[in-house]
Amino acid sequence: MNDLSEPVCSEVRSSLGSEVVAAWRVAGGDISEAWRLGLADGRTVFLKSCPGAPSTMFPAEASGLNWLAEADAIWVPEVLAVGEGRVPWLALAWLDRTPPASDHDEALGTGLARLHAARPVSFGLDHDNFIGTLPQANGSLSTWAAFYGERRLRPQVDRAVRAGLLPGVLRRDLERLIERLPRLVGPPEPPARLHGDLWGGNAHTDHLGRPVLIDPAVYGGHREVDLAMMRLFGGFAPDVFAAYAAATPLAPGHEARVSLYQLYPLLVHLNLFGTGYLRQVALAVAPHL
Repeated sequence: MNDLSEPVCSEVRSSLGSEVVAAWRVAGGDISEAWRLGLADGRTVFLKSCPGAPSTMFPAEASGLNWLAEADAIWVPEVLAVGEGRVPWLALAWLDRTPPASDHDEALGTGLARLHAARPVSFGLDHDNFIGTLPQANGSLSTWAAFYGERRLRPQVDRAVRAGLLPGVLRRDLERLIERLPRLVGPPEPPARLHGDLWGGNAHTDHLGRPVLIDPAVYGGHREVDLAMMRLFGGFAPDVFAAYAAATPLAPGHEARVSLYQLYPLLVHLNLFGTGYLRQVALAVAPHL
């Protein structure tokens, strides 16, 4: 079984109604272990597990995938089962990836525009979830500026301060930026249905080369958040953004707000991976002071 634990195999058998007959490690993210499982009934399943993870982390991810699927805008893997035992796990339909189809970039851009247009009722979500292993509070607030400041930036700033990761000068700059958010966040827009963690590693293809989104950290927020995250670490072609803008034009000044909306994932990376991200945080803050 390539060291997939017997308790997890037993839970999978109980949940999916078929014995695990083979398990292979596959490339995963920075946090969870990833597996390809062969079941006795012939199915192939993707399983991710994370020893020591909060018991609610994978149920929240499963809920997020289902929430994205409700929009019927862009494909996400089917959730098969969630394990909340000593080693939490999540089982999804296996994704046979192939090279992107000729219209992949256009399909991704227009699909993302449709996803954002499937609007939730408010900024936030009816339950909290996670980004990576960090808790993500989603209690609704009346304005986007308030939500971005109090539910996204401030919790990460406070966490970094408690961990001794944030120099005092940069902390004060971040506090000033949070106070200025009503003037910085752009023209009012209704909440969009966000993936919430849309870097290149969370965008895949299916067996036909069509776009597929995985590993969300969903909530209702400003649509520029997803687009800014897509630009942070690369991996998305210009045609994706062009197709999005053609389907749903962006508000004036959106280019100047890219670094503002990259600040949240940069603070998350600071808290998860350490001070190597301090310089990028400072560079993202500077234009908005």
